[in-house]
Amino acid sequence: MSMPSEPDTTTGERTRLPDEPAPLRGGRGWPDGEEAPDTGAGTPEDIKVVAAGALCWRTRNGELEVLMIHRPRYKDWSWPKGKLDDGETTPECAVREVREEAGIGIRLGIPLPAPVYPVASGMKIVHYWAARILDGKPEPDGKEVDGVRWCSPAEAHAELTNPSDRLPLHALEEAHAEGRLRTWPLIIVRHAKAKPRSSWTRAEGDRPLAATGLRQAQAVSRLLAAWLPDRVVSSPWVRCVQTVRPYVKTRAVKFKTVDAITERSAKRKPGKARSAVEAQFDKGKPVVVCTHRPVLPVVFEVLARHMPAGLAIGLPAKDPYLAPGEAVICQVSAADEGRIVSLERFRAFDD
Repeated sequence: MSMPSEPDTTTGERTRLPDEPAPLRGGRGWPDGEEAPDTGAGTPEDIKVVAAGALCWRTRNGELEVLMIHRPRYKDWSWPKGKLDDGETTPECAVREVREEAGIGIRLGIPLPAPVYPVASGMKIVHYWAARILDGKPEPDGKEVDGVRWCSPAEAHAELTNPSDRLPLHALEEAHAEGRLRTWPLIIVRHAKAKPRSSWTRAEGDRPLAATGLRQAQAVSRLLAAWLPDRVVSSPWVRCVQTVRPYVKTRAVKFKTVDAITERSAKRKPGKARSAVEAQFDKGKPVVVCTHRPVLPVVFEVLARHMPAGLAIGLPAKDPYLAPGEAVICQVSAADEGRIVSLERFRAFDD
């Protein structure tokens, strides 16, 4: 797999939970008497290797279990993970690596702390998510991985070879205990780059994506596949529909247009735009909402009502709020109806 020589910040910007530990020594949640691993965290300039993976989890008889893999090359037990391919975001990488190493399709859940530690080429960071299996049965690929196993967190702590791998596991356990682990994604996307208003003489609702925007739409589709929303709600204006069309066609998901989240309607009747966003919480199912830059403040106002203040400060607050084709990913608790428990922000690569 190819790997950029330096991390690219466009792979995504993550907003942590209000009290989530940074990937540094001494994070919260460590058992009494156990020392937190020294992850060797440094500055972003120190990080030369970027990787991503997932802690797949399930419950059996009410008890949490996690999926571990064994790598013969390193003779270690760890989590499925790997380096980014060129043009790949960290969420895309995490899903791909789990598929390649364990043979399963997943949907990403809440973000977990990212360990940082030294390797031969410099400092390495691994971005992790909690994840649920959607298809397939865990099986080793027979090359990089020769064993997979479900085990309790206590067993995992004992088996993990790299002490820094305990950092996301502790966060996973804590989220499970606090009812933050079982979630569904609510994703807000600003439409991709459209043709300039100044060069468009026909109806504003018919203004399409530029060539760059059409490429961005393909990238948005690849990014959304990390969370696999099975519903798409969009402004009916052409540039929004074109942004989500590649994902809708690829995944054959439910698609609905809502006039209340067009620029014109949201400006005239912001209450209806708020209601359209609020309705997604009532549905309680994985969904992506595609709208326009001027509508984003109204959307974020609704999201802020569903999250603690410490998390809400991570919502974009200044115009233009999001770049064209950029997304905000909220994980909504399935246990605590309507409560957003994590917030992330990613911009997909366009080819």
